[in-house]
Amino acid sequence: MSTVASPLSTPERQPLLGTPGLGALAVLVLGTLLLGYTYGTKHGALFLVGGGLGIALYHAAFGFTSAWRVFIMDGRGRGLRVQMILLALAVILFFPFLASGTLFGNPVKGFVSPLSVSVLAGAFMFGIGMQLGGGCASGTLFTAGGGNARMLITLLFFIIGSVAATIHFDWWTSLPALPPVSLVASFGAAGGILVSLILFAAITAATVLVEKRRHGDLETAIPAQRQGVSRLLRGPWPLITGAIVLVVLNFATLALAGRPWGITSAFALWGAKGVQLIGIDPSAWAYWQTPANAKALGASIFADVTSIMDLGIIAGAMLAAALAGKFAPSLDIPLRSVLAAVIGGLLLGYGARIAYGCNIGAYFSGIASGSLHGWLWAVAAFAGNIVGVKLRPYFFFEKKILSRADG
Repeated sequence: MSTVASPLSTPERQPLLGTPGLGALAVLVLGTLLLGYTYGTKHGALFLVGGGLGIALYHAAFGFTSAWRVFIMDGRGRGLRVQMILLALAVILFFPFLASGTLFGNPVKGFVSPLSVSVLAGAFMFGIGMQLGGGCASGTLFTAGGGNARMLITLLFFIIGSVAATIHFDWWTSLPALPPVSLVASFGAAGGILVSLILFAAITAATVLVEKRRHGDLETAIPAQRQGVSRLLRGPWPLITGAIVLVVLNFATLALAGRPWGITSAFALWGAKGVQLIGIDPSAWAYWQTPANAKALGASIFADVTSIMDLGIIAGAMLAAALAGKFAPSLDIPLRSVLAAVIGGLLLGYGARIAYGCNIGAYFSGIASGSLHGWLWAVAAFAGNIVGVKLRPYFFFEKKILSRADG
């Protein structure tokens, strides 16, 4: 009698770490030690936190872009509901410490920005870019780190778009705006949590209503073939597990850096460093004349917290992809897909900078900070995603919609 090999027999016989995985692991270990020695223990720890974020994003396939597209195209809201759980856990954890202003004896503050025309315009651009570029800010980093060559194109033009926005940043910020509004400052920690939970519950109920009307039932997760330690190391993780890990690591960022997790300010910095190499002086632009930005421009990128966390995400995602046996970059990218990556990357970069952040800095960390600009960002970005979804057929052949698709 013949026997049939289980679906896991071939991949599980693969070595736990190949060359890419060993390289990524070495980068994470040595990078943590070197950064800690050069810039201090917290700096090194933040690089390691970035690595953890990359692993979680990759293994959970935690996509903001795909979750929004699936809901827009197919009415399936499981991804959006997990995002509401992510945000609910974040506000419960963050608000008490933001209200007190200290965490473990260290000063902390959230990302609270104006309610402005620039947020509306930038988030709308970013939303279109999410669907054309194939990912958001976190999605671009973890898929690029995981070996997706197309996302390296998106990342390059994300950086170009970011530095371009710094040229016009003072014009955008001169447009009509309302002062920053914080739910924590307005209602206190308990009141801000209550208001936020009501909003999350309303969005969750709306996704349930839409999904049941269109499909009659709610989507359930596909059972994983791996379980136990194998699943922990090689993935895939349940979406909810990814959400919990992201909240915990964002909280660790707040404790270590004194502010929440952000991504895209580093892209503007990398772009500014790049234009310096070709003889252009970005310090003449108003954006780079604020004390914090001027200091970052004059220092090494390894001194910048956001930069080292972004690099950690890439290394962590590469390690996770190697553990999953899926690190296999391919340069076979259709021309239309390349064009979409270029356009999408530019919109992502430009939009994030003028909107005071991306899906992480404005949406996740902004709402976790109690800032109303995070909610304004979410509405405008969702509208942009609707437009982006309508544009996708000009660039992509759409396959069956999957909740755990790209970033």
